[in-house]
Amino acid sequence: MNDTAASAPTRFGFFLAPYHPLTGNPTLQLQRDLELVSLADRLGYAEAWVGEHHSAGLEIIAAPEVFLAAAAQRTSRIRLGTGVNSLPYHSR
Repeated sequence: MNDTAASAPTRFGFFLAPYHPLTGNPTLQLQRDLELVSLADRLGYAEAWVGEHHSAGLEIIAAPEVFLAAAAQRTSRIRLGTGVNSLPYHSR
């Protein structure tokens, strides 16, 4: 191992796949997801990725850019990005 690799900081990130029980409250589920991103920011995570999902209640983030805008209000250092944007759903 060279000196550069040994001194490079370790960075962590995560992909939020918003799977939720069908019987759950969607508002509370989204709040919990936002709290997760906020916690990751406080813990020093470098990045959070959110996918776009349309699954009739199971996956409830249909507009990741709106979710990430709400997450940006609650965070200060973490980088936010979309893991997936399903362009066919946005053709009009």
